[in-house]
Amino acid sequence: MFGRKKKILLPMDDSDNGSSQPRLAPRSPSEAIKPSMAPPPPPKLRRRRRGMLSLLSGLLTLLVAVAIAGIFGFSMLQQAVTADGPLQSDKVVVIPRNTGTGEIAQILKQEGVIEQPLLFQAYAYMNRQRGQLKAGEFQFKAGTSVEEAIDTLIQGRAILHTVSVPEGLTSEQVLARLYEHEILTGDVTETPREGSLLPDTYKFERGTTRQQIINTMQTAQRQAIEQIWQRRSPELPIKSPQELVILASIVEKETGRADERTRVAGVFINRLMKRMRLQSDPTIVYGLVGGKGTLGRGILRSEIEAATPYNTYVVEGLPPGPIANPGRAALEAVANPSRTKDLYFVADGSGGHAFAETYEQHQRNVARWRQLEKSRPAIGPADVDRVLPEGEQTSVPPGAAPALRGTANALPAVGGRPGRGFDASEGTEKDPLKNKSFDLTKPKNVPALQQP
Repeated sequence: MFGRKKKILLPMDDSDNGSSQPRLAPRSPSEAIKPSMAPPPPPKLRRRRRGMLSLLSGLLTLLVAVAIAGIFGFSMLQQAVTADGPLQSDKVVVIPRNTGTGEIAQILKQEGVIEQPLLFQAYAYMNRQRGQLKAGEFQFKAGTSVEEAIDTLIQGRAILHTVSVPEGLTSEQVLARLYEHEILTGDVTETPREGSLLPDTYKFERGTTRQQIINTMQTAQRQAIEQIWQRRSPELPIKSPQELVILASIVEKETGRADERTRVAGVFINRLMKRMRLQSDPTIVYGLVGGKGTLGRGILRSEIEAATPYNTYVVEGLPPGPIANPGRAALEAVANPSRTKDLYFVADGSGGHAFAETYEQHQRNVARWRQLEKSRPAIGPADVDRVLPEGEQTSVPPGAAPALRGTANALPAVGGRPGRGFDASEGTEKDPLKNKSFDLTKPKNVPALQQP
């Protein structure tokens, strides 16, 4: 047909292994038959691939070797730091403040806790993310390992010492107790204000100063007062937290029995509301010796009449300040006293008190107390800082202010009722609050205070 090219058959090639299939002729010279085999890759490229594989293989081998070595080394390190140390028995070691890791290692080496300071330093560096080694006084048990020693220092499990401050001590007595403690260090800058310390047992580490303990006691007292004042009874004739502390200090000195605190507080509250004088023996003592805290003997009749700002047999209402440092229980008792009609109480001879609503009941209680006093062979510790009985001479004329604690032996002033109190010795050499030379360990003569 016109315009169509004819196919040309080529002769059969002998190299076709007997194939009888004809071949088509190429349409153009450029369509010549190409060889069927691809050219080999360049030798240079083949050498580069072989070099990278070798490098990767070497790195992998090195990593495996390092990992094996690391595992082996870590295993050896763990075995070394967990092995028992050379310490044969428990030992207390003091690590001073601002001591570096190397110095700590040397201290432990000298004390026989560890044998290898370098191992201690290395393992402490590895555990630095857990915290720094702390200073203090630490107890290391026998056979303590390096790991256990570091754990003890990081966790800060230092030995804690304690100092106990009983309720009812004056601030001067508290300071004396702190100075007797051999672990505490340093001096106190000034005597704390009376009633500003909260009695309790305080824990501290070696190196703590006495001033730090005082600061802690003052902070604890402020927090306690704030909490107790917020939940006080609304009917109290108490106008301020300071007055709460003053009355609590009197309650603290009057009774040490927990089951009586709220009732004793109730007696004083009732007397305040009736504008009766508190007539508390401990206030006489504080007015005479101040912060020394105790007479060391019974109260004399002349001292009951002594006009001091703290003598509640003479002054009306509360004294000008606390007479001791009351505990939390006494503060709570004053904030929420028992609701009774009691106005009197006197010792019952068994460590407690007999309470009364009327003066007649109180007189009977006082009579029983005097019988018990007479049966005792001698004056005992219970009579210290208390009014001494004076037999039949202790009756109180009608109209006189009755005594609170069985001290009806106090003779009233002319007119049947003591006048408003004043201190004729105030500001003089005989002022008991300024004179700190009293010997409190044995009976003594208190300077006579004469009214002008």
